Amino acid sequence: MRFEIADESYYSFILERDKHMCKFLMMRKLRNKEFIVALNDQNQAVGWLRYGYFWDLFPFMNMLYFDDAYRNKGYGRKLVEFWEAEMRNMGHKQVMTSSQSNEDAQHFYRKLGYKDSGSLLMDIDPALEIIFTKKL
Repeated sequence: MRFEIADESYYSFILERDKHMCKFLMMRKLRNKEFIVALNDQNQAVGWLRYGYFWDLFPFMNMLYFDDAYRNKGYGRKLVEFWEAEMRNMGHKQVMTSSQSNEDAQHFYRKLGYKDSGSLLMDIDPALEIIFTKKL
């Protein structure tokens, strides 16, 4: 498994799978290099990490995705660690992410050293969104 900054050639792959973002933003985020893609040994895209910036300052991981066959094999951890290293190399001292309180992802992020740093309740979703931060 290897990781690289995604470019516009991955648009269709991501568009088919990412149901959690405004489609009109996807190409902009690809151009801004805010996707990292995971490639298997056959050089096929099998996952990605999408991020943005909280307060236009702190890198915020918005989505971590892998095709079913590649889940629970340690690739997510490696992709997050790759992203953290990229953010560190860019001079960032802290990163952020979030997970709903009814999702297992919260346990994954805590294992990676992320700390609970607050929460958010949205009117459109009854689940509590837990905010996580990690010093790099």
